[in-house]
Amino acid sequence: MQKNIETYDFAGKKAIVRVDFNVPLNEKFEITDDTRMRAAVPTMKKVLEKGGALILMSHLGRPKKVDPQFSLKHILPHLEELLGVKVQFAEDCQKADEQAAALKAGEVLVLENLRYYAEEEGKPRGLKEDATDEEKKAAKAAVKESQKAFVKKLASYADCYINDAFGTAHRAHASTALIAKYFPEDKMFGYIMEGEIKAIDHVLKTPQHPVTAIIGGSKISSKIGIIEHLFDAVDNMIIGGGMVYTFKKAMGGKIGRSICEDDQMELALATLKKAEEKGVKLYLSNEVVVADAFSNDANTKVVSNMEIEDEWEGVDAAESTLKTWEEVIMSSKTILWNGPVGVFEIPAFAKGTKAVARMLAAATEKGAFTLVGGGDSVAAVTQMGFADKVSYVSTGGGAMLEYLEGIELPGIAAIKE
Repeated sequence: MQKNIETYDFAGKKAIVRVDFNVPLNEKFEITDDTRMRAAVPTMKKVLEKGGALILMSHLGRPKKVDPQFSLKHILPHLEELLGVKVQFAEDCQKADEQAAALKAGEVLVLENLRYYAEEEGKPRGLKEDATDEEKKAAKAAVKESQKAFVKKLASYADCYINDAFGTAHRAHASTALIAKYFPEDKMFGYIMEGEIKAIDHVLKTPQHPVTAIIGGSKISSKIGIIEHLFDAVDNMIIGGGMVYTFKKAMGGKIGRSICEDDQMELALATLKKAEEKGVKLYLSNEVVVADAFSNDANTKVVSNMEIEDEWEGVDAAESTLKTWEEVIMSSKTILWNGPVGVFEIPAFAKGTKAVARMLAAATEKGAFTLVGGGDSVAAVTQMGFADKVSYVSTGGGAMLEYLEGIELPGIAAIKE
C-alpha cells in the first residue's frame, strides 16, 4: 500500500531511496551540474529530520562493468555539503549488510553504482556477436534469475522504500520497480516524484482552460504519441521545430533542404485531420527563418514555409509566427512546452526558442500554470534565468515523454500497486 512521505513515521527506521545522482563530471571528477542532487535534498532531509537513516542508491553513466570513472565515490564530498552530515560509502552494493545494519538514525550510506551489475537492468552482458538465439535466451533467463537475489539483497538493508528518481521511472529496473514488491506496506514517492506526477497530471487531467501545448523537436515520429494523446486534453497546439517541414511537404509545400521524414507524411496529414475532429486548433509556423548553411554565420532570410528554395533550410521560427504564438500563449490558462522551435544548439537560430521561454515566464506571471519539459526547453528556461519564473520544470526526460503519451511507467505503477 502506498504511503505518504509527509506523514510516514521514519523514527528508528532505515529508508532505502532510489535517487537520480547521474550527474555530469569533468575530467577531475568534479560535478558540473548538481541540479539532480539538489532536487533530492528535501526527500533526504525529511527522512533524517524524522529520525530515520538513509541508504541511497543510484546509477552514474552507463558502465557495463566495474569502472572507477563511474564510481559514486566522486559525488560524496558534494553530497556531504548538501546534507551537512558525514556520508558513508559501500563499495559493493551487494555486500553492504554490516554497514546497513550498523546505520543509526541521522546517518547516511551511499551504495556503489547500481549499473556495475547486469541485474539492475536485467539484461545479459558479454554475449558474443555470433551468439545464437538459444544462447541469448539462456543468458537472459540467467540474468533474470540472478536479478531476484540482487533485488532481495537491496531490500534486506531497509525498513521502507522511497522512489525519488522520476528520470528513471520509465525503466522496469531492479531499483525502480522490482524492489517495491518487498515493501508492500512501506513504499512511497519522494518529493521529486510527487511533484512531477502532480504537475503532469494537472496538465492532462485537471487543467484550467484554454490549454495550449507547444511541441517542438526535429521528428514527428518521436513526438506523435504525445501529440495524439494531448489532443484529448488541449484546446490549442503549437507545433514548431524541424517536424513542421514534414507537415508542410505533406501539404504540398516546397521545403528546400529542410529536415523531413518522407515516410511520415501520411501520418502528418492524418494528424491534421485528427486535430480537426477533436476540435484542437493547430498552429504550424507560417513564416520561418531559413539559412543557406547549418552554421552560426550562415546567410538567413524570412520566407513562407511552403516556399523554401532548394538550397535553403528552415532553422527557426520567424517574428510574425512568434507574434501569433504569443497571442495564443498569453490567452491560455495552462501551457505545456516540450521541445525547441528552432535549431537551439546554434545561437543564431535559437531566437524563437528563447522567445517562447520569455512568453511562458510572462504567462506564468499573469496566472497561467506552465510546465516545461525536455532537454532543450529546460536548457532555454534555465539559461535565460526563467526556471523559477515558470510553474514547474520537469527534468524527467524520457520518463516525462512516456507519461505524456499515457504510458504507465513501471516506477510509478510499482508504488501505486
